[in-house]
Amino acid sequence: MTLFFEEEGQLNLDLQCEELAKKVIDAALDYVECPYEAEVNLLLTMNDEIREMNRNFRNIDRATDVLSFPMIDYGEAGNFDFLENATEAFHPETGELILGDIVISKEKVISQAEEYGHSIEREYAFLIAHSMLHLFGYDHMEEEERIEMERKQKDILESLQIVR
Repeated sequence: MTLFFEEEGQLNLDLQCEELAKKVIDAALDYVECPYEAEVNLLLTMNDEIREMNRNFRNIDRATDVLSFPMIDYGEAGNFDFLENATEAFHPETGELILGDIVISKEKVISQAEEYGHSIEREYAFLIAHSMLHLFGYDHMEEEERIEMERKQKDILESLQIVR
């Protein structure tokens, strides 16, 4: 797995952010039994920057905790079978599946950890697990989808012993 990690803004999370991100991404890949090596981009930013992205890409003018930009359009969430002949979904040099981009607000990680009464580590890991599921085609627009995503997020975090 290749993680392209970038961080901007003066605020720093009191974590080994890149290392923890790799662990959560690997756990998510294992959980959904992704049959390919994969590539993910992760940007840690500030509320003003994520608000601008949210406005530009989703027409929602407010800061959010995480944005996910999947590169693959799944027919069925978590089903990778159709990719066998989809050469455009793979990096031409590494052969890795290009899953997409994750953008996280560091300010939201801290405020939500406090709001929900758990650690910054848990909130950060949760947002990555949540976003990875989006990169695998899962969503939470319907109640049934929301319940399924919550279960999967919990399973991924528990596999890493990151709990509330």
